[in-house]
Amino acid sequence: MRDYARLQTATLLRRLAFQLNRAERHTDPDSVHDLRVAIRRLSRCLRTFAPLYPDRYWKKIRRELAALMGSTAAVRDRDIAIELLGQAGISRRAAVITGLQTERRHTARDLSLQIRRWKSHDTSRKWRSRLEL
Repeated sequence: MRDYARLQTATLLRRLAFQLNRAERHTDPDSVHDLRVAIRRLSRCLRTFAPLYPDRYWKKIRRELAALMGSTAAVRDRDIAIELLGQAGISRRAAVITGLQTERRHTARDLSLQIRRWKSHDTSRKWRSRLEL
């Protein structure tokens, strides 16, 4: 079982790294959504297989993932709001939509900065080592 947990965790960690790189380059709605899915899946994996990891380092990783998820949520919430307003027939030039688009640009920039910090700290490699993958 431990080998299976390690394989799943390593696979999901690679997927997260891929999605982080993608979202750093393109903060389009699909990239942000895919990053959120990767974060959620890795987080659930860590929780599910918690007894199989050394120490309790997996909890720290989940906290860091939660912070990253918060940044993606800020962007994603605006994407959904803009989409719903468009479906409701609100003009793209309406003040509410242009305001949301401005907020989205700011939150997307913040997300990109957080991703760059994550990568500059070589977080993926550190997590891999601490989880003994």
